[in-house]
Amino acid sequence: MLRTLLLTLSVVAIAHAELCKPDAQNAFKVRISIKTALGDNAYAWDANEEYLFKAMVAFAMRRYSSKSTTQISNVLLCNVTDRVSFWFVVTDSSKNVTTVPGSEVEAAIRMNRNRINSAFLLSDKTLQFLKITSTLSPPVEPSAPVWLIVFGVVLCLIVAGIVFLIVSGIQKRKKKNKESTERENLEEKVEVTLENGIPCEALDLKAGHINGVFAADDERFTSL
Repeated sequence: MLRTLLLTLSVVAIAHAELCKPDAQNAFKVRISIKTALGDNAYAWDANEEYLFKAMVAFAMRRYSSKSTTQISNVLLCNVTDRVSFWFVVTDSSKNVTTVPGSEVEAAIRMNRNRINSAFLLSDKTLQFLKITSTLSPPVEPSAPVWLIVFGVVLCLIVAGIVFLIVSGIQKRKKKNKESTERENLEEKVEVTLENGIPCEALDLKAGHINGVFAADDERFTSL
């Protein structure tokens, strides 16, 4: 019985080795740049990280198809290097000796790419599935409706225009009043008239004006 069990495990191991190898059918290569992404906070890639990767791939497969029964044991890794890169395949849970078509694996990875990246604190550039094109992140929806944002912008422009008109009107009125006051002051200080083409000072009608010629004659004839 033990010999039969060991023989079965050996056959399965050999079959898995044939399924997961570079450029094998339905196999995908992964390249991870932890140091580039995290710098001094980079973590070591070890057996625990490999287990997490298998779990995330199994999660992606199960989420992609609600009828999927993919387990962590169905995700096989091989040719792991220190830099870090490796190949992986997903085996069929019902047979365990054949692999899931690459198109299904690719679709599952693309659908759950953000979740996988988040699990390893990486991005599409530092966690690369070489045969799987990266997908764009879903657009971020604004917290406020678009129409409310547009209404707010238009309202701000209207208020700014009203304030500008009020301020400019006040400034023009002040300027006009200032010019009128200066003109009145100038007219009060300098009152010049032209008489026979010769500028003369305006007469002070209340105080009168004494002609110097007649004043001289009056003094000459009135004195005794």
